[in-house]
Amino acid sequence: MVKQNFVLKGDICYSPSLKELKCVKNGYLVCKDGICEGVFEKLLPEYIEFPLIDCSGMLVVPGMIDLHIHAPQFTFRGMGMDLELLDWLKTYTFPEETKYADVDYSRMAYREFAHTMKNSATTRAVVFATVHREATVMLMDLLEETGLITYVGKVNMDSDAPDDLREESAEISAFDTVGWLEDIEGRYVRTKPIITPRFLPSCSEKLLNELKEIREKYDLPVQSHLSENPDEVALVKKLFPKAAFYGDGYDRYGLFGKEAKTVMAHCVYCTDDEVERIYNNGVFVAHCPTSNMNLSSGIAPIRRFLEKGIKVGLGTDVGAGECESVFRAIGDTIQVSKLYWRMASKDCAPLSFAEAFYLATAGGGEFFGKVGKFEKGFEFDAVVVDDYELSGLNEIPIISRLERAIYLEADNKYIYKKYVGGNEIDLD
Repeated sequence: MVKQNFVLKGDICYSPSLKELKCVKNGYLVCKDGICEGVFEKLLPEYIEFPLIDCSGMLVVPGMIDLHIHAPQFTFRGMGMDLELLDWLKTYTFPEETKYADVDYSRMAYREFAHTMKNSATTRAVVFATVHREATVMLMDLLEETGLITYVGKVNMDSDAPDDLREESAEISAFDTVGWLEDIEGRYVRTKPIITPRFLPSCSEKLLNELKEIREKYDLPVQSHLSENPDEVALVKKLFPKAAFYGDGYDRYGLFGKEAKTVMAHCVYCTDDEVERIYNNGVFVAHCPTSNMNLSSGIAPIRRFLEKGIKVGLGTDVGAGECESVFRAIGDTIQVSKLYWRMASKDCAPLSFAEAFYLATAGGGEFFGKVGKFEKGFEFDAVVVDDYELSGLNEIPIISRLERAIYLEADNKYIYKKYVGGNEIDLD
């Protein structure tokens, strides 16, 4: 795609910092060669000749970043929410993911997922596929067509899984992973691979060592799960007795930050030592409040992470999270932080709306580079929300309109325009 120069006019709102929301009514957001030039109250002379896209009266915000979502689980979202994590995996997730050995089924399911993501407020995402090499390539093909920018991972699991889903050995899992990487070499512009051990219980130590070598050879990032559920944490302790804590099991194999850019989902039950390692290694936390409620996993102490200086973004975690709406994740982030403050720790003040919005944009955006802000030098990702039907009879401040649009999940049907890296997405 050829990146265009243009100007968006509208009611612009973004997060310069964690605690700040900047709003400009009838402002001008300038894109030059796919890069943001900034937000202006009056258009500067050097941009006068740029095409003007008039979205007056609409909200213009950075694209939403989903740091954790499972594409194959989209087919059964909103199901099985009476179960906890390990039972839910055995009852719903693993049986569903075995179906992705069927190419025709994979195409049908992933096409629906990609179509929904394209029309959502999400502009970038970090995505789990399954163990199936061919189906993972198909998912990447479909996501590339959407215009979104994504990381997609072929899942690795040679332990603790059903026979028809568990890979035969660490060597075969590694062989298929390398084959997948060779299959996609030079194939995409916007879709990138990421090393994806499902979680520690599903990976032998031999497989983790194989993934370390692959990650180093191909210089890839890593995604997985960490300290999500009490039974899961106990299982990890049983299976990996030498590990000081859950995250140490990854870190022993170079799959936990430092030179390996890493995002770990959940982090609900991290010990003090684990929190310290997350911070020291520069690991990103993907906070998934919706799924943590649905599977009774608990509430991650996000205030504690932020005060520590840990990098945090949001994840929808479909299908334990019932929808792909990052707007929903923002509202849930605020609400569960209030419960944590009220019921668990008075030292962890609730997150403000501005803070949660930051996590959904600039917080998660940092995993992709200079993404998530409307500041000079950042990649131009933007979503235009036509909130006219939500605005009511009285004129209200932009920040209040944005808050209402978030809580009413306006990303479901009020997305007017969407841009990723300066390219407009063709919404259906």
